Amino acid sequence: MISLTKINDRDVVINCDLIELIESTPDTTLTMTTGKKIIVLDTVDEVLDKVVAYKGRINRVKTE
Repeated sequence: MISLTKINDRDVVINCDLIELIESTPDTTLTMTTGKKIIVLDTVDEVLDKVVAYKGRINRVKTE
């Protein structure tokens, strides 16, 4: 799960395994596997960094 900020300045925590597509149009729009779209203030690079960090933490826990 990663924490992002929606365009209304509210924090949201999403399951990054359900992200299907990330677009910058110019707002960052996440399309989920459910078809739902979430517009966030975070940039595409910030979202990717959070996903990579989360996956790294999960993989470290599994190997310990």
